[in-house]
Amino acid sequence: MRSVFITFFISQTCFISVFGQTNRYDTLRYAREHYQKRVAAFKMERAQNRRIVLIGNSLTEFGDWQKLLPDSTTLNRGIAGDNTFGILDRLDEVIFQKPSKLFVEIGINDISQNVPVEIVAQNIFLIAERMKKGSPHTKVYIYSVLPTNDNAKNDYPDAYNKNHIVRSLNRQLQRGAKESQLTYIDLTKIFSDEKGKLNAKLAEEDGLHLNDTGYQAWVNLLKKDGYLK
Repeated sequence: MRSVFITFFISQTCFISVFGQTNRYDTLRYAREHYQKRVAAFKMERAQNRRIVLIGNSLTEFGDWQKLLPDSTTLNRGIAGDNTFGILDRLDEVIFQKPSKLFVEIGINDISQNVPVEIVAQNIFLIAERMKKGSPHTKVYIYSVLPTNDNAKNDYPDAYNKNHIVRSLNRQLQRGAKESQLTYIDLTKIFSDEKGKLNAKLAEEDGLHLNDTGYQAWVNLLKKDGYLK
């Protein structure tokens, strides 16, 4: 059951100063045990010449990218329930792979955990900065964060009714990517319906994840806009 990944919420004491206030964010995690198992499995894989690495949360993990792209060298580094802090904690393993391309999809779990968008954006650009420093020849792509639809209210209440925050984060990502000379990929143009919510035709019934049609639409966009060349 995919809904299991939202049900485990753990917070420990760690402080970050934001706008003069002291808050705890960087130990917020969903599905910590799943995270640890995935990271351990990643470390067991032999390093190869990877053309593409995809890193993110469940939206990345649940995609069969080697088949979708198709590219047998593609590496899936998605972890369901992960947030930007989790990626920063495990990024060294990806840097070690030194891929030609890194696609970064992350943010909805940070938003679900009420991490301010300024911190989320800062973390995403730190991911890109660390990647470029450790693997200068890797081209980094930053995805927009997908909205949810009303079905998320049942299975993912923490993410429900936060599309205005998603839009705010995406504006920061788009602007920051331009300033940092990174490639920003706007997925919302194919995944949003006329109300700005996740298109139900491309989504699972839980209002957050994608169905097979959605993943195919995702890959079609990457091919159409030349991101896989």
